[in-house]
Parts: sequence; structure tokens; C-alpha cells
Amino acid sequence: MRNSFSDIEFIVGIPSYNEADSIAFVTRQIDKGLTAHFKNMKTLIVNVDNNSPDDTKGAFLSTETQAPKHYITTPKGVKGKGNNFLNLFRFASRFKKTLKGAIVVDADLRSITPKWPKYLAEPLLKGYDYALPFYSRHQFDGSITNHICYPLLYGLLGQNIRQPIGGEFGFSPALMEYWLKQKWTKTTRQYGIDIFMTLNAIMGNFKIAEVGLGAKIHKASAPKLGPMFTQVVTTLFQFLVSNKNTWLHGPVTEPKPKKRFGLKTLDPPQELEIDIRQLKENLRMEYNQRERMIRKYLNDYSVMHLGNMFIQDYYNIDTLMWTQDVYQLLFTFDMGSLRVKKDVIETMKPLYFGRSVTFDYLTWRYNIKYAEEAIHAQADAFASQKPYIMGLYLDKNNKKKRK
Repeated sequence: MRNSFSDIEFIVGIPSYNEADSIAFVTRQIDKGLTAHFKNMKTLIVNVDNNSPDDTKGAFLSTETQAPKHYITTPKGVKGKGNNFLNLFRFASRFKKTLKGAIVVDADLRSITPKWPKYLAEPLLKGYDYALPFYSRHQFDGSITNHICYPLLYGLLGQNIRQPIGGEFGFSPALMEYWLKQKWTKTTRQYGIDIFMTLNAIMGNFKIAEVGLGAKIHKASAPKLGPMFTQVVTTLFQFLVSNKNTWLHGPVTEPKPKKRFGLKTLDPPQELEIDIRQLKENLRMEYNQRERMIRKYLNDYSVMHLGNMFIQDYYNIDTLMWTQDVYQLLFTFDMGSLRVKKDVIETMKPLYFGRSVTFDYLTWRYNIKYAEEAIHAQADAFASQKPYIMGLYLDKNNKKKRK
């Protein structure tokens, strides 16, 4: 640690990999915010990088700021957003005697303003431990959030957290130290870090708030099945089954909204377009690659319905089928070997793609208000179908007793 850094009270972290074209803008906006709203605090901007070959480091350090800056990188060949966060947490913990809070923001943001640091910090300075973003986002953006993370937290954990893997967070030193004490799996060190942070904040009974930030404009993309999907869903499923005693026998209740800070009225989301024909072709490819797994791990009705979808070229995974199939696969993940767990995540991929295509068909004419209502209705369905997964565990226990 540089000797010039002492008694730091507030840190802003920017995780990155190959963001040389965007990190300077984000850094300048953060610096303007710190200069305007944190005049009486000792602040620091930290870029936690994956040794980016595009010279993200140079772009960051050469950006003129009033607040001091610090660059940290993983070793050559070591990547992963979670590894960047781990470096940030370990670095920030050196200031535990003076640190009042920290925030992180994505390095590809185009909509960040100097008020974002102020908005994300406000809950921390008022006694909250975790501040999550509340954005205006196009319904085609954040599909893993919309269809998996948000409804599962809503339905099983009773938590109404709209953006559990949003990318922009504020956190207290106490929560940061708690994260450092938890088990960091391989997927946590990758894209699983955001859901890891949120789940541990929930299970650790930390005080959680949401922060209105306006529209999130960034390098958005249509549903995709790369490493992000595998790492996020694996982390989520592992955590849920490891903590099932906290949610399995609990009542089905409608989660209450979190305390909201920041903007109350949000700007319209960024416009996005999707190529439905290409999505359908990708879906068919994913299905053909995993048809054997689908037949092995899903019920007969779902197997038949999915097969007919491709015969008829009509794609409709409705809400009931989606909720029950996700719960079935979560249960199978819990009961299965390591090989089965990996297969379950692979089986999820064409189902998730099919649900995304179905939802896109349904909502492409909707404005953001009605699209949000459809996403919320899906979360309500996960809550109302919680007895379905409870029944799977009950049936298993009854079969054990009969033996």
C-alpha cells in the first residue's frame, strides 16, 4: 500500500477487464461526484483490473482527477470479476479503522452522473449496510436478473430486490468483512460475485436498501449463454441449497419493497433491439445439444411441450411451466452428484433461452411500466409456486420413511 494513503474514509471501486475505451469517462464522473459531495471526507478511487491487455490501467491512471487514484490487478492469466472484488475488499480492509463505506460501479457505464456516488453512499451514511441499484432498464436487458435471480429471491427468500446482480452497489465495512469470511467458490471469483454479495447480505441479516439511479446505459446484450450464465446460476443454486433450512419451511408471503433512496422518478431506459430470428436459431441449437439432459431431468409434460415447440416453430414456455421447471431443477441440483449439478445448469440453458424468447414475444410492444408489471407478476408466480418445491422435498422424505 502506498504511504500516501492513510485514514481513507470512502472508496469507490471500478472493476474492469478491457475497458480502456470507457473507464476514463466513469472515473471523471466519480471524481466530480466525490469533489461535489464528499468535500469533508478522505476519498480514493480504485481500479481493480484483470491485467487488461488493452491498457485499461493507462487509461485509468492518466485520467485527471482531484481525488487520488490507485490501481490493483490480478496476476497475469487470472481473470474474473469476483477476483477483482476480492482484491478491492482486501485492500479496503486495511482502512477498517477509518472507512465509513465503499461503492462499486461498472466500468462500461454511459449513464453514470456525479450524483451516483452520493446516491449510493447515502444509505450507508444513514446506518444501512448494503445499497443496491434500482434502474430503469429495458425488458430485454438483464434477462438473467429478470427470469432467474429476481424471482428466486422473491419466491424463496421473500426478498423484493429488483437488481440483485445490477453491478452498482454500496456497502458498509462490516458487510465487507463478513463477505471476506465466507467461502469463495470458483464461480464466486468470477461472474457469481454479485449474487454472492446479495445472498450473503440477506442471510447475514444486514440492513438493505435500494437506490434510484435512473436509466442504466451500458454495453447491454440480448440473452446469452456464456460463462456469465453458468457462474451466476451455479453460485445462486449452491447458495440456495446450502441454506435451504432457512427458506424451505417458511410461509409464502409477499415480500415488502426495500427502503428507497436516490431518484424517485427514473428516466426512460435505453432503447434495445433484438433479432428474434437469431434468438430462435440459437435456442434450437442449445436445445439440440442438450435434448438428452432435458429428457433425463424434466417431467414428461415439459419434455413433450418443448419437443412440440420446435416441431411447430412456436415458442411458449409459460410462467407456470417456467416456475415449476426451475424448482424441479433446483431440487435435482440439491439431490445430485457433482456431475448431476453440472448437467442441471446445462439443462437450464435452453429453458432460460426459451423463457426469454417467450417473454420477448409477449412484451416487445410494452412500455417499461407494463414490462415491469409482467416481470413482477412472474416473481409473484415463483412465490405462489413455492409449495411445489416444498412438495418435492416432502415427497422425498415420505419415500425415505416408507423404506
